[in-house]
Amino acid sequence: MNRINLICLGVQDMERSVKFYRDGLGFQTDEMSDKPDIIFFNTSGTKLELYPLEELAKDIDAEHPPVKSGFSGITLAYNAKSRDEVDQVMNLARKAGAVIVKQPVDVFWGGYSGYFQDPDGYHWEVAYGPGFTFDAQDMLDFNRTE
Repeated sequence: MNRINLICLGVQDMERSVKFYRDGLGFQTDEMSDKPDIIFFNTSGTKLELYPLEELAKDIDAEHPPVKSGFSGITLAYNAKSRDEVDQVMNLARKAGAVIVKQPVDVFWGGYSGYFQDPDGYHWEVAYGPGFTFDAQDMLDFNRTE
């Protein structure tokens, strides 16, 4: 079990989240509705899904309500190919309505990184590392050496 096929984000307002991800950030999907029951984005590698938070919580365990605020201990990441790309993606997120939690800065591991929050409070890191390499699907390739 050494792969992740899908990441599902439970969202409080499907229309707001669809507009943020599809219309604001440019995630690609065949879904045309602004308020679908569920939406899948055609990302490289692992796919991204949005699903109503209450319904997702019921699917897991109907007896326990979802956690709706606070840091969950999980971050999502967009790995860039340059420092400039980090700045471009952070600006795109800001224009789409994201809250910039941490402006991009040089970080201890030698890269350049910042964080934003989506409309439901999910944290995204946007990072560049001088040693990052990408495979044919544009995913980080940890098996390559330079």
